[in-house]
Amino acid sequence: MSELQEYVTVTIGGQMFGIPVLQVHDVLGTIKLTNIPLAPPEVAGALNLRGRIVTCIDVRKRLGLSAADGGKEQMSVVVEHHGEPYSLLIDAVGEVLSLKTENMESNPATLDSRWREVSSGIYRTENKLLVILQIDRLLDFAGGAAQAA
Repeated sequence: MSELQEYVTVTIGGQMFGIPVLQVHDVLGTIKLTNIPLAPPEVAGALNLRGRIVTCIDVRKRLGLSAADGGKEQMSVVVEHHGEPYSLLIDAVGEVLSLKTENMESNPATLDSRWREVSSGIYRTENKLLVILQIDRLLDFAGGAAQAA
């Protein structure tokens, strides 16, 4: 019997990504962000989530994508990293997919290096490539900042 892994699918810049469902704590609609002075460019701001201050990460910037259309509402997925909540700014949340672990493929050599750095692999779905995000790597700014410098 094959093992299944569940992923929450999100869309960022027209590309479908998967986040392991067990790492997703909340899905938020429109959010009000407070600017954080001198924060890294990937940090979009902070928000108050039921009394907790949550750092919001602009996943588009982290992945080297262009900024979102100003008129389009963005959503947020809250994940936990080292015991702290983080909000990931995304374009849209899709469905939860249950995929066989044996069908996961390694990242193709043609995948952008910033994406390869934060992805644990890919799935080929019927009509799209699903890039699986590794939250620990996505939120490791030291690695990303060192490469940008």
